[in-house]
Amino acid sequence: MSVSQCSEEGSSSRPKKARPGTSVVLGFSEEDKRGTIQLHDDALVVTIRIGGYGVKRVMVDDGSAAEVMYPDLFRGLNLKPEDLTTYNSPLVGFEGKSVTPLGMVRLPVQTGSDMVEVDFIVVDAFSPYTAILGRPWLHALGAVSSTLHQKVKYPSGGEVSEILGNQNMARQCMIMAIQHRPETSTSAVAEGDL
Repeated sequence: MSVSQCSEEGSSSRPKKARPGTSVVLGFSEEDKRGTIQLHDDALVVTIRIGGYGVKRVMVDDGSAAEVMYPDLFRGLNLKPEDLTTYNSPLVGFEGKSVTPLGMVRLPVQTGSDMVEVDFIVVDAFSPYTAILGRPWLHALGAVSSTLHQKVKYPSGGEVSEILGNQNMARQCMIMAIQHRPETSTSAVAEGDL
């Protein structure tokens, strides 16, 4: 299980103070690559507090128009089917299959002292991740993310705060995805096609 009730040690760094009279500017520089393994094509995978628990293997995906929760996290948070509200639109999973959501649940996602309420679409499908945080969460937080720099930056109290990615965890998730054998569907094979 990837859920623990612990602090987010190592997942965020100290806020950088803005000079008095200036607005906070969110951006990335070469300095932001320090501590990362370069060159890479790793996903941005973080540990973050969801529903009061430190949750590992959360992918930040600015290409996702929704936040998604997978079965391990749903069970790990001791959520029940009655905690879900109806969500009827199908989603397309990593394997290209259409997935019918079990429903939706609203939970707080905490970054440092900042809290954002997030509507997670709960799906019963394989994923190496426990959850995906997408554009709605990034926009509500006022954040920008960079897979290259392995960071999420967001304004907090006149400062720039950061959430650091974990490349080792991202690579473990990639291995899990490669090793996963989706259920094969039976198909008729004509004689002589073998």
